[in-house]
Amino acid sequence: MKYKRVLLKLSGEALAGNGNNFDPNILKELALTIKKVHELDIEIAIVVGGGNFIRGKFAESLGIDRVQGDYMGMLATMINALAIQSALEQIDVPTRVMSAIDMPKVTEQFIVRRANRHLEKKRVVIFGAGTGSPFFSTDTTAALRASEIKADVILMAKNGVDGVYSADPKTHLDAFKFDEITYMDLIKNGLAVMDTTATSLCNDNNIDLVVFNMNNMENILKAAKGEVIGTVVKKEK
Repeated sequence: MKYKRVLLKLSGEALAGNGNNFDPNILKELALTIKKVHELDIEIAIVVGGGNFIRGKFAESLGIDRVQGDYMGMLATMINALAIQSALEQIDVPTRVMSAIDMPKVTEQFIVRRANRHLEKKRVVIFGAGTGSPFFSTDTTAALRASEIKADVILMAKNGVDGVYSADPKTHLDAFKFDEITYMDLIKNGLAVMDTTATSLCNDNNIDLVVFNMNNMENILKAAKGEVIGTVVKKEK
């Protein structure tokens, strides 16, 4: 059964080509896939990272203050949000970008009621600038925004990983994939799917998470339609 409202979590690296911050072919394919989801009358929100430009922790390794580096990362997510918006609007998908940092000349400020109204009007809403505060990842942003807009599920698109494994399958040949797992088990077993803040938020607000491989863009459509792919993470009953 398809979901009514989904939040799609994308990494910034998912948009990058070889040596480039953006791969136009990836952006185009992503937009076409999101359009297919949109045409199913599914309400879609998106949170995108900024790792194709800079990460806060990487900036810190260069001698940049962590807080400053995190703000740089937030601006990187805004660049990606605007790029995705452009790709969607070129194929006639109505969108709105909403920023956690006030940028009136660039985009709207995030307000929950306004975001919900956009979604009800069948606009794809892209949340940029993280939470607006340092020390929080875009995983936490996804969990927070999904909770605020009461999304049915978070669709977490991973690069080259088709679900949650008992260990890193690249280094542990005996690692096995979970079809379903609880948030508490993620924390207990130290499985780095999301950071612990994001994991706790999802658990506390009873939001399901579907982790799947984005290398095949059609998986986004399958996940939004409720097809069984990847790993489903749920609150413990």
